[in-house]
Amino acid sequence: MPEFVLTPLIATILFVIGCVAGYGYRRTWKAEGPRWRLWMYGVVAATAFLTLAFVPLN
Repeated sequence: MPEFVLTPLIATILFVIGCVAGYGYRRTWKAEGPRWRLWMYGVVAATAFLTLAFVPLN
């Protein structure tokens, strides 16, 4: 069974994606934008940060 690990470059890219998605979520929430956009940004941010939290770094 292969072990999944993140390289530092991939972890940095995931972190940046999570931050940008979180900023988009906050901006859309403050502007009372469409719900589908909140879900899109929220799912992307949560996926990025949960991946960083539970997949080990190399």
